[in-house]
Amino acid sequence: MTRGGQGLARVAVVVRAGAAPLWWLGVCAAGIGVLAPGLTGRRIGVLAGAALFLLATALVARGGRRRYVTLAAAASRAGKHDVLQDRAVTVRNWRRHHRWWLLLAFLGALGTAFAVPAAGGMLLAGCGAGLRLKAAWLGRRERADEALLWVRVDWLRGGAGSPAGKQVKAYRSTGIAAGDAAPGGARRKSPALV
Repeated sequence: MTRGGQGLARVAVVVRAGAAPLWWLGVCAAGIGVLAPGLTGRRIGVLAGAALFLLATALVARGGRRRYVTLAAAASRAGKHDVLQDRAVTVRNWRRHHRWWLLLAFLGALGTAFAVPAAGGMLLAGCGAGLRLKAAWLGRRERADEALLWVRVDWLRGGAGSPAGKQVKAYRSTGIAAGDAAPGGARRKSPALV
C-alpha cells in the first residue's frame, strides 16, 4: 500500500446511487406513458410493464453477486492514510457521470409509450428497485461480516459506474462504524440526543 493512501468510496453507496433516479424517472415515464393509447392499448401496456418491472428488478438485484462475493472475500483492511469519501460526494459523482445515460433512458422510456404504454417506464423503475435491493443485500453482508466494503475512487472514474466491474481489482474494508453511510449505503441515522 502506498504511503499516500487512496481515496475510497463505499461499494453499497455506488450501487445505491442510481436507484432513486432510475425509480423516479421510471415512475414519471410510466405515468406520462399511460396517457398515450399506444399500439397495444393501455391494458396490455400496463400488464407488459408489470412483467418487465418484475423481471428487471430480479435481474438487477441478483446480477453480478458472485463477483461482489469474490471481491468481498479478498478485501484487505483500509490503511490509516486512505481517505474515506463522503456518501454525498459518491452519489453526486455517480449521478454526474451518468446524467446523460439517465436522460437517454428516460426519453427512451417515453418513446416506447407510443407502442406499449407505460412499459418502458416500468422497466426503468424496475432497474431502480433492483439496485435498491442489491444495496440492501450488500448491507446484510456488511452487518454479518461486521465490515464495510470500499472501492478505490480512481477505479470508478471515466464513467465506470459499477463497483464490481473489470477495472476493480480488489476491495478494502473498515469497521462497521467508519464513514457517514450505514451498511447498505443509506444515510447513517444520527444518535438520539439524551
